[in-house]
Amino acid sequence: MPVSHKLRHARDFPKAIVVMGVAASGKSTVGALLAKQIGAEYTDADPFHPPANIAKMASGTPLTDADRWPWLQTCANYLAVNVATGTPVVLGCSALKKVYRDVLRQAGSVVFVHLNGAPDLLAERISQPRIDPITGELGGHYMKPAMLQSQLDTLEPLTRQERGITVNIDQTPEQIVADILASLPDRCLG
Repeated sequence: MPVSHKLRHARDFPKAIVVMGVAASGKSTVGALLAKQIGAEYTDADPFHPPANIAKMASGTPLTDADRWPWLQTCANYLAVNVATGTPVVLGCSALKKVYRDVLRQAGSVVFVHLNGAPDLLAERISQPRIDPITGELGGHYMKPAMLQSQLDTLEPLTRQERGITVNIDQTPEQIVADILASLPDRCLG
């Protein structure tokens, strides 16, 4: 059942939402569905990685902060352009540490949706083939299963001072989006 009957007008939602979490948490799938529900554009942050980062991850080597800073700045610049033009956007981006989210917040009014899940569920998901929610193509995830633990070790959950919500991923993508739409507190709007 579509959740659109529960929606407030699209103008009632933040102009920039970052769907965050570790690999296999469902950022792309949930982000695309959320964007469709609120009339926003969905973009995945992975293509903003330089080729060297993608090659590093594909080889099973975790990224360092030095690898991430230029990528995060590119993501922040993308968000800033959309905020400045009033174009609603949902960005799927790991945003694992608070300092990473601080870079993204430079764009202006950014709200975070943390997709949180049990490590065993994430491990099961990361080892399965991935269907791109935009193209529908089946493919692998360039993030290797062995790297999941490094992401879990790096993850800093949202703090109370950060504008955002945390949603559990142990349900269907449609249910997750319904939870997001119902849970975005008024303090996250604007």
